[in-house]
Formats: sequence, C-alpha cells, structure tokens
Amino acid sequence: MKDNIRLLIVDDSKVMRDAIAEMFSYGSNIQVVGEAANGEEALKAIALYQPDVITLDVAMPVMDGITALKHIMIKKPTPTVMLSSLTLEGARVAFDALRYGAVDFIAKPSALQDTDLSEQEADIRSKIEYAAEVEVEAIKYIRSSHHNLVQDYSFADGKPEKVVAIGTAEGGYGALLKIIPHISSDMPYSYLVTMYAIREHVDAFASYLNNISNIHVKRAAHDEVLRPGVVYLNSGLDYTTVHEQGDDYTLHVSPAPFASRKGAIDMLMFSAADLLKEKCIGVVLSGSGIDGAEGLEEVVRMGGIAITQDQSTSLCKNMPTSAHDRANESLYVADKDIADTIFKMYCMTNSADNSALAGL
Repeated sequence: MKDNIRLLIVDDSKVMRDAIAEMFSYGSNIQVVGEAANGEEALKAIALYQPDVITLDVAMPVMDGITALKHIMIKKPTPTVMLSSLTLEGARVAFDALRYGAVDFIAKPSALQDTDLSEQEADIRSKIEYAAEVEVEAIKYIRSSHHNLVQDYSFADGKPEKVVAIGTAEGGYGALLKIIPHISSDMPYSYLVTMYAIREHVDAFASYLNNISNIHVKRAAHDEVLRPGVVYLNSGLDYTTVHEQGDDYTLHVSPAPFASRKGAIDMLMFSAADLLKEKCIGVVLSGSGIDGAEGLEEVVRMGGIAITQDQSTSLCKNMPTSAHDRANESLYVADKDIADTIFKMYCMTNSADNSALAGL
C-alpha cells in the first residue's frame, strides 16, 4: 500500500467535494492535492497536480464524467474511481465507465443510503487505496462490437459439453467486460460466474452484459437447469453449487453462511470439479485474498483445465497469483485473451489434435 496517495476530487458539487476531502483531512495516507468542478477543469488539474488517483463524478456541466474519462485515458491514463448514484440508469453509466478504463465505481456518500456514513467512508477509502496500486497498463478502453439486440439461443436444450466456472472480486467488472461479450456463441458450454458484488449490482451487471454479448447472460437462480450458451452470474454473498438431476445439471443457490470469509468461489469450483471432472474449466480473475485457489487446484486434480488472469492485466493480483501457485498447471492468460483461449480449447477438443492444448 502506498504511503502517500495523491488524490484529485472531481465533482460539480462543492458540498460533495468538501465531504470527500474531509474523509482524508487527518491521519490518512490519502492526500487531496486538488479539486475540479467539471471535466474540463479536471484535465487541467491532472496536468498540474499529477494525481495518483481521481474520483470522478458522472453528471457534471461543461464536460461530463464519461467524456472526461475518455480524454484522461487517451492523454494521461490515471486510475479513476467513478462516483455514481447507482440507480438503474446510474449503474449502466458506471459499467460504461468501466469499459472506458475506470477502475471501479462507488456510490456518493449519503445519509439516505442503507449503510451508515462510516461504512460508506471505509468503502471509498479502500477503493481509492486499491486504485492507487493499479498499473496503468491494466486500465485500457474495452472495445466491443457486439450488440445482442436479437438473441438466437442455438443450444436451448440439452446438457452443456463443459462448464466454465469463473471467480472474481476486486477488479472483476473490468475483467468480465473483456471476457463475456467475446465468448463465442458456437460453443455448447455453460458459464458460472461468482463475483464479489452485492446482489443488486450483479442483477444490473447481468442485464448490461446481456445487451452487449453474443450469448445470453442472466442472474443465477436456485434449482435452475444449466443450458449451454448461457452465462449465469451470482453474488459472492451466495453459495452456488452444481448438481446432477436426471439428465440435467442444476444449480443450488443459497445465502453464504459466512459471506465475509470469501469462500464462495472455492465452493463453486469444488462443486463443478467434483461433478464434471475433465468437463470443467476453472478461471480465477482479479481480486484480493485467496478465494478460488483451493478450488482451482481441485479443478486440476479432477482432470479439468485451469486458467488464471495474467498479473499484468489484473487490477488486483492476489487472487490469480494465489490460485496459480496452488494450481501450478494453470495457464496464465491476459483477460482480453481468455474468451479466445477457451474457444481454441473447444476447437482442439473437437478435433483429433488434443495434443495442441499443450501449446496454449
């Protein structure tokens, strides 16, 4: 963790700028070096103050936050945390911002939120500290040409040939935005994603991804039958496991008894690996902690394939590094290449040349 993080606050509300600055007025490793009331002022302030992290409001006059973010990522890439109301529309804009290079998003501090102000302050502080550790190379604009306006579910029936179990925490939104929209609709695979985010954000993210992806994306539901060509997202606040029921695979989703211990990714991967064995592909993406490491090791032990996000593209390296250390046969793959890597595996598996997998 950096000892002295230089922070630039960008918000058109002086009250909000003062409220955020007050959080770091004493006993903090975060130093507010400048403020700006709109995007144009922010671009000048970045050149003047050289901040380590920027908090950037979405809705501002003169130049809004999304436009400013695009300029920042072209002229002076800097870890940026978006401030959003996180309404349904606010969540969509926040996800757009992640595609344009923002590290994360946070709700504006407010006495009207369900959590108290001290918890909101702790969340803002932790995300700024985490953003300060991000390598600039890992924050790049995510280009996507996919617009899933008319969805064609080619694999509406039958069991998936394989199940891809994916786990992520901090930095996971950006990684998943580089993976899920690019998954080929030609593979009869199912995808189970456990991400550490509150359930409401997972719902909003699933809806957002569904509109920009080649395949169907939805929130995982209890007792749901797995179908190929579908991505099932679930929150790390829930335990999601896979079971065989008749001729189908079904999901069991229930609240995690100890959600703060972060064991939901391991739970998912143990379940998928033990049931599907060589038909399981495990993927651990950006995040702090070690959740997913034991689960990915189990995937390898049961004959499946393990993938960990390459460190240079991980906003938070702890999870993929820990998982790679435990499952040392895992492939290190950049986030933007994971969908293509899985497709190549599918093509090789369905050809006579399985030995080619060793070259990935």
